[in-house]
Amino acid sequence: MPTPEKYFPKYPIWILSKGRYESRYTMKALDILGVPYNVAVEPQEVKLYQDALKNSPWATVHELPFSNHGMGGGPARNWIWENAKAAGFRRHWILDDNIFEFWRFYNNCRIKFTTGAFFRAWEDWNDRFLNMPMTGLQYKFFVMDNYHYKPFLLNTRLMSCILIENSLEHRWRGKWNEDVDISLRTLKSGYCTALSYTFLCGKARTGTIKGGNTTEIYGDGTFQKSKMLADLHPDVVKLVKRYGRWHHDVDITGFANNKPIIDPNVSWDPEPNEYGMALTFDYDSEKHTHGPAYEANRIIGNPRRPTEFKLIGV
Repeated sequence: MPTPEKYFPKYPIWILSKGRYESRYTMKALDILGVPYNVAVEPQEVKLYQDALKNSPWATVHELPFSNHGMGGGPARNWIWENAKAAGFRRHWILDDNIFEFWRFYNNCRIKFTTGAFFRAWEDWNDRFLNMPMTGLQYKFFVMDNYHYKPFLLNTRLMSCILIENSLEHRWRGKWNEDVDISLRTLKSGYCTALSYTFLCGKARTGTIKGGNTTEIYGDGTFQKSKMLADLHPDVVKLVKRYGRWHHDVDITGFANNKPIIDPNVSWDPEPNEYGMALTFDYDSEKHTHGPAYEANRIIGNPRRPTEFKLIGV
């Protein structure tokens, strides 16, 4: 069901995609949520993506000015950044193309979204702060049911589903691990980052889906990409070998003193705001239809666990 316009994201959603015009995981997920989004693709694949998305009223395909450069996603991410900045937006979303669903962690349960109103809710929260230029959503597989988490984690690295302030002085760089690199540079500049444990993204593991930069830049396995990050940030990143593979070990404890600053010019209602969302059960994943609405405060202990967040009245 489409998200009503008043709950649309106020900042543009961008997906960087390559070789995934058939799978289109993130695009399909956003189509179900019913929110507008932009897809940046290389020139040789524009027609393929346009044909694949011709029945989507939410997608706009954009042609990148380069292709097959072998430098990873950084150049395209920077092109998206400048596009959003030139359009006059304060922030923009940048999403990987292998996210297949979005979830909310509520009362110790992971519950699937079928509304895009959470984008707007997170944007409004982020806009309360003067020094939080990068925030994002945690992966669903790092959050377990029946476990306690804080609503968000401050001053950590961000990956795959990120909201960026366009005035940030840093830009994407490097062939690998560019998301960890820009997160660290942002923290080193004294800013705060925030990772949501309230809203989550369900992402496929890197390298498990055909397409993307899997064959173009990941041919050497994990060593080169982890070594590059350690070379860029030797003060906080170590190259380690675990379970037979090379990894980067990042120490973010030194950024604990980066404190968020509330914008005194932003006001908000202290009462809870669900952005039109309600819990439901008996969800039909094929027809995308819901059973009766279910009161949020009865989720704990009820034998019929709610499965979805939808919009009231949809």
